[in-house]
Amino acid sequence: MITFGYSGLPPAGMPDGEFLDGLSEQGYQAFELAFTKSFPWNERRCRTFGEEAAERGIPLSIHAPYFAVLTITDEDRARKCRGAIEHTMKLAAEMDARVVVAHPGGRRREEPGFLMDTIRRHLDHLATKVSDLGVGLGLETTGRASQMGSLGDIALLGAEYTFVRPVIDWAHVHAISGGGLRSVEAFEAVLGFLRENFAGWKIDPLHTQFSDVLYDQSGEIRHLPYGQGDLRATPLIEAAHRAGFRMTVISESRDEPSHRRIGAEIAKALMSVTNPEPPGRPAASGAVAFPAAPRAVEADGRHALVGYDRPLRLSNLDKQFFPDGYTKGDLISYYASIAPLLLPHLEDRAIVMARFPDGAEADSFYEKQAPGHQPAWMPLVPIDSAHRGRVIDYVTAGRPESLMWLANMGCIEIHPWLSRVPSLHTPDFAVFDLDPAEGSSWDQVVAVAGLLREALDHLRLKGYPKTSGSRGIHVYVPLDPVADYARVRTFVQRLGQLLAIANPDDVTMDRHIPNRAGKVYIDSGQNRAGATIAAAYSVRPRPGAPVSTPLRWDEVDSIDPASFTIATIWNRTSRYGDLFAPVLLGGQRLDQAEESLGITDRIEDKDVSDHS
Repeated sequence: MITFGYSGLPPAGMPDGEFLDGLSEQGYQAFELAFTKSFPWNERRCRTFGEEAAERGIPLSIHAPYFAVLTITDEDRARKCRGAIEHTMKLAAEMDARVVVAHPGGRRREEPGFLMDTIRRHLDHLATKVSDLGVGLGLETTGRASQMGSLGDIALLGAEYTFVRPVIDWAHVHAISGGGLRSVEAFEAVLGFLRENFAGWKIDPLHTQFSDVLYDQSGEIRHLPYGQGDLRATPLIEAAHRAGFRMTVISESRDEPSHRRIGAEIAKALMSVTNPEPPGRPAASGAVAFPAAPRAVEADGRHALVGYDRPLRLSNLDKQFFPDGYTKGDLISYYASIAPLLLPHLEDRAIVMARFPDGAEADSFYEKQAPGHQPAWMPLVPIDSAHRGRVIDYVTAGRPESLMWLANMGCIEIHPWLSRVPSLHTPDFAVFDLDPAEGSSWDQVVAVAGLLREALDHLRLKGYPKTSGSRGIHVYVPLDPVADYARVRTFVQRLGQLLAIANPDDVTMDRHIPNRAGKVYIDSGQNRAGATIAAAYSVRPRPGAPVSTPLRWDEVDSIDPASFTIATIWNRTSRYGDLFAPVLLGGQRLDQAEESLGITDRIEDKDVSDHS
């Protein structure tokens, strides 16, 4: 749960392997490169050090130069500051470090609102350069009233920029609060704020710094040798244990004895807070270290979920659901863990249940109507079905418990509508389902995806790709919910037809399956009222429990779609967060694209019951 290290630089001339082995022998599990004054290493040096650290399982971070702050208003100086942060983050990417620590900057005489806008302007510049690096920009909490960096400020910025993370300098929080971190409850309050105000993937693990500190009414004065001040590690460890936080703690003390004393106290505290096993049993099999670990207690031959706000009964947790050995309990734990990323994509959407009661290789069926024994706390959505001639009550998923209930029902896949309930007849994205037919290759799928991206760029539309979780790619085009399904489907069909004309060897729009052999089928029919497609982060019923995973365009031609599973996706999500978050923002309309494509006719819309 707690990974401890310190900030510094390896001694000059010492081989990297020898230094890192020494770290491990002394009990350090992490290391932060203090590039606080300059850039002593080039990219190659960072890469080789990162490779040595990875072999030993030592996570790395970098502290950016102190001068590289985000509140500078003079553009020449600001450009240098941004350049330094960008360079540090690129070095971190070479090193495979997870986070770069940076100070937001000073207040001077400007108003806080003006400085926040200044920070946003600099982050906007940085976003185009660093968002896809897989490195978080960790904004460090301030230790003085004359500086920017309150937790509230960082929370606002973290909500706006996917690459921004909080870095909690406990000495700074202690100093700025006038010595407020003296109890377990005080540390718990900070952790509670983080959990309420940051996406789960941004604080798992939480990157923190620790040292003893001398302070006055204005905040931090200077670091102290550990033990000379009144900030202690023991209540932090107990608070993290109670809150279930995974945390990296980096000693920023100025002397080696302080590093050792902090490490020794953390080790002792960890031993003392090792409580007896919590109630119940883990839902998961233990084959995967899921970020969330739901537990259940036996009750009346079944199991009752514990530790969550809504009551839920679970069954057959140890039932094998995938040929690789993953169980139903593993599926439940996956959806509990992915909930922070998945739930925003399901908000206000009706869900069709794709049920596999006996696992991925057994019989399955689709179920639209809520079964009637769903939890009382789960909202239903009544939708009139012209096809069935009656109202169908669909289930929804607004909480982690909702996802766990669906998994307990055998829903390996999550199939939401393309439109939300408030705008039921107007989807908020168009889907290009690139479905490889028999005899086609992944390279062909990649080629078609690239051609589609070029076409969308020409139409001034942005698309976002994800693996299907099988052999295909889904490209979502976010939309304002103003065009009905027929209009969206016409757009997808017309563009698909043009792609088939441009590349007839790889692309087909032919609905007859035998005619698709050796090509990639673009299925425009997915864009219908009532039709659904596996959501981003949905598991697919295939060996290995693959996950439909959002991609960056620059990696589409280099990834292996089978590499993203319920066991392997976690490092990716902790680095990149939700690459599909822009899909939620809409902001695009089809008018100009329709004009460019010469679309004047519309396809008649019909209710359908097909699902993919």
